[in-house]
Amino acid sequence: MQMLHQATSERPESWPTTAQASSTLGFSVVVPAFNEENAISQTIDRLHADLSSRNYEYEIIVVNDGSEDRTGVILDNREDVSVIHHKRNRGYGAALKSGIRHAKHQLIVITDSDGTYPNDRIMDLISIAATNDMVVGSRNGGNVTYPLLRKIPKWFLKHFAQWMCRQEIPDLNSGLRVFRKDVVKRFLNILPDGFSFTTTITMAMLTNGYSVHYEPIDYHPRIGRSKIKPIRDTLRFVQLILRTGMYFAPLRVFLPIASVVFLSFFLSFFYDVFIQHDLTESTLILLVSSTQLAVFSLLADMIDKRTV
Repeated sequence: MQMLHQATSERPESWPTTAQASSTLGFSVVVPAFNEENAISQTIDRLHADLSSRNYEYEIIVVNDGSEDRTGVILDNREDVSVIHHKRNRGYGAALKSGIRHAKHQLIVITDSDGTYPNDRIMDLISIAATNDMVVGSRNGGNVTYPLLRKIPKWFLKHFAQWMCRQEIPDLNSGLRVFRKDVVKRFLNILPDGFSFTTTITMAMLTNGYSVHYEPIDYHPRIGRSKIKPIRDTLRFVQLILRTGMYFAPLRVFLPIASVVFLSFFLSFFYDVFIQHDLTESTLILLVSSTQLAVFSLLADMIDKRTV
């Protein structure tokens, strides 16, 4: 269903609040879906119910990411959404990127198709986006259902990411958020195709000085079976955070390693000089290694700053 016209390519100096919204402001809702035949229709119906009564114009883009059940058939029978079909399952991030590229509006909303996120809060997030580059629905509201098996690794990942970004991150990878298309397009080529899409865009925007607001929301039990595999995806998240940190905050990755190697050199040097009364090759190797790591981290940081 075509419900929108093309929005302007630049963010106005002052966007209206929800109460002041007019037909000149619209947004695109991108919903990735993989084997969600039990939830997708209900999710779309609720989205329309929550959004159609407002003064905003909007479109809903559902990306069928190679579903093997009846998800694609259900979507093809609906005329109130735009549907993008992937011939094979390419991943959560790949589905989001397809939807973002096809979005008509500058303001993008992403949400899941499994009924876990309170989509009735979308308009609240839209209003807050008037003064922020990204608004994240942070899953620390009064009604949050979250498996303990996923809480433990996420706690460590969140604190590691906070150290990398040097600021608090209430929710690292929430799937309900609002952002501007022109900002995300800058990072689109480095954003992964898997579930770590949201983790990467969070760290990318924080380390590059964009304003990110976290709004507490509820989080409900999903409809159907989760696609996340805790052990595998936790290991991938760790790898992803390290890679993202090397890309956006290389000093935070390499300087601690260089410091450890230099400390090892200092201890080895002390042992060689004051106990063995000799200077061994291992001590020299540690000195050269720590120096190279320090210089490499500084060069990486300079390159990163030049490309901002």
